[in-house]
Amino acid sequence: MVSETRKVLRLRLRNHLVQMVRLALLATGVSAACWFLQLLWLPDMERQLYDSALTTFTRRHGKSEDITVVAIDQSTLDLVRANRTYARNFGNYPWTRSLWARVAEELSAGGARAVLLDAVMDEPDTDPSADLAFATALRDTGLPFYLGVSSHPSAPTLPRVEPVQRFPAPAPAPTGDAPVPEAPSGEFEEVEEDEALPAADLLQVAQALAFPVKTEGRPLSGQDSERYLPRSHQLVPPIAPLLSEVDGFGLVEVEPDPDGSMRRTRFAYTDGTNAYVTLPVALVADLFGAQELAFSGRKMRLGSRELTVNPDGSAEIDYGGTLHERYRVIPLIAVLDAWALRREGKPTGLSPDLFRGKVVVIGGTALGVGDTKTTPFGASVPGMSKQVAVLDNLLAGRFITQAPLWVSLLFSLALALASTVVLMTLRRPGLELAWLLLLTPVLFVIMGYALAFGRVHLITAIPTVAGLLASLGAVASNHLSANREAAFIRQAFSRYMEPKLIEQMIEENQLPRLDGEAREITAFFSDIRGFSTFSERFRENPRELVRVLNMYLTRVSASLLNEGGCLDKYIGDAVVCLFGAPVNQADHAVRACRGALRVKAEVEQLREEFRQQGLPDVYTRIGLNSAKLFVGNFGSEQLFDYTAIGDGMNLAARLEGANKAYGSLIMIGPSTYARAQHAIEVRELDNVRVAGKTEAVTVYELLALKGQLPAHTRETVARYHEALALYRKAYFAEAATVLETRLEQDPEDGPTAALLERCRKYELSPPRPFDGVTNLDK
Repeated sequence: MVSETRKVLRLRLRNHLVQMVRLALLATGVSAACWFLQLLWLPDMERQLYDSALTTFTRRHGKSEDITVVAIDQSTLDLVRANRTYARNFGNYPWTRSLWARVAEELSAGGARAVLLDAVMDEPDTDPSADLAFATALRDTGLPFYLGVSSHPSAPTLPRVEPVQRFPAPAPAPTGDAPVPEAPSGEFEEVEEDEALPAADLLQVAQALAFPVKTEGRPLSGQDSERYLPRSHQLVPPIAPLLSEVDGFGLVEVEPDPDGSMRRTRFAYTDGTNAYVTLPVALVADLFGAQELAFSGRKMRLGSRELTVNPDGSAEIDYGGTLHERYRVIPLIAVLDAWALRREGKPTGLSPDLFRGKVVVIGGTALGVGDTKTTPFGASVPGMSKQVAVLDNLLAGRFITQAPLWVSLLFSLALALASTVVLMTLRRPGLELAWLLLLTPVLFVIMGYALAFGRVHLITAIPTVAGLLASLGAVASNHLSANREAAFIRQAFSRYMEPKLIEQMIEENQLPRLDGEAREITAFFSDIRGFSTFSERFRENPRELVRVLNMYLTRVSASLLNEGGCLDKYIGDAVVCLFGAPVNQADHAVRACRGALRVKAEVEQLREEFRQQGLPDVYTRIGLNSAKLFVGNFGSEQLFDYTAIGDGMNLAARLEGANKAYGSLIMIGPSTYARAQHAIEVRELDNVRVAGKTEAVTVYELLALKGQLPAHTRETVARYHEALALYRKAYFAEAATVLETRLEQDPEDGPTAALLERCRKYELSPPRPFDGVTNLDK
């Protein structure tokens, strides 16, 4: 059975492989076209799948060991406003820059490795001395400090410069008192205002902001620059006092996707004149000792670190979780309070290792700051989350890059081909449904594992659509094939079976194996007794013979079809019918018996009609046998038919002919009796041995359905069984006496007369040896 199944599967694969490949290619081509033309919302689908996979599979446990976040949260805004000293010296948010001087001093004292402030300072403070205080604090502490810059269409055009990477200079030894000593009253003393600072020299601004960037081994040049460095607006210069004191400036572009979510980042931009790096790159370049930022192919080199990027120089951000999940976050007010406590010689209350050796990122998390953005991890998250994640990815060398498009297309084709091969080869409705339901979740899991372990974004929308289209095409092809098979079945069996049974067979998906299969069935054979004599009456009028024969066959066939039989063939006046094939019928033996009894009753009625019309009498003999036969289409290339072959068919034909010797009308074999005995009334006729066989079988005469046998017939059967038992013991005279007595009461009983004749014969000439078995010569 397994080998037959494999053979069928191989045949299906061989016969439909070209169709499978074409369907897979078509599905892949359509999905790729939809991607490029942005049809079926594929880009939106891809972004949604990516966000779900990123948030599900890439969350990392534990806090970062390299970064600490200082948050401008709501508690900081409230407590600074509530503290009279802070409120008078720093004002309302955005605070005076003397606050940032205090923060820089405390972070330097805490051993911070570097500080990134996710903010821009392009407008002078209302108190110019505060700008100087902040710049002085940076110079005095020597704390590596990095500040953002923005771009704007109306900003002044910066001149072209030869960019040189600046490294943070060691902090000079502090001299004198702190810039802003604390007054005994606990409030900060006011610093005398200096004259307003002059406007920054644009050349100095360009030298401070520009960064050495090479593409394919060359400085900014034509197409290479356009490939890796997108165009930005002109940069807005930071305030002049910070140009020489801040160690690096970087762009803080939002970089949203079309749906507004921040998923990816660039590392450098150009205004068409100079190149400028983003804020995290500016910081990490100093940490890695980078002289330049270099792009080549899908590689980006920054000092000692080489990272894989997308072909356009971008990369997708591995957030690793939300801001509070990934990083240790403390409020800015804690840093201010620690500075104040340190000046008083008191413990700061902060862990000594909180900032030591860490990169500190400062940014807003409070709603009042107005810096909320959308990321895969939320629709309204602090904007600094992106800067922190990019910085973390740079330090760890852990960005996500998009797989080449050809990889996604090849994967799509492979998935589409697998879908067509599996569904069109196996052709299981349950598998079709399961495949369609599980396709997208499985691809989602593959995408998630590729992100988590391969750091690769495998485009999933294209293979998802390709797989679904190919699967739907395969299902449609299966259904078309099934419809063609059903149409063939209807056509092939419409002459042999009741139409309702054909439809039932099709609806229950019990289509026959037309190439043949072994199946347990019951075979029916019938023939008109004395047909030669019958046809002699129509020697001068053969058309009338055809009319009468057609009437007979129609009535007999209808009786068989009503019981679910499949007409096999007509052989002159003979009818061959199968029960249990091609429709599976667990009760095929009972159906065959009911069909035989129907035929008997129909012929009785037909005989009466023939007598009234002056037509010859007809008498039908029937043979039934149940066996495992091989059924299917048999014949030649020119003509074939659905039939059954095997010894069981031969026995059924022999039983039909054996009725003549026993005077019976319906003879059934032992297998039929065993399967139908609960539903029928029978007479055990004899033990017989057919020609070519050595084993004897018991044969029975089918008389009626269970409970429908008349009393006088039941008595005849009982006397027959009594005589048969005596006969088998070779008590021929005794058996004959029983039969003679019964025959006087039921003179029309053929089997009684036949057995009586045999007993009288054996009484005169007993056979030696005698085993109670009758040999059937034909």
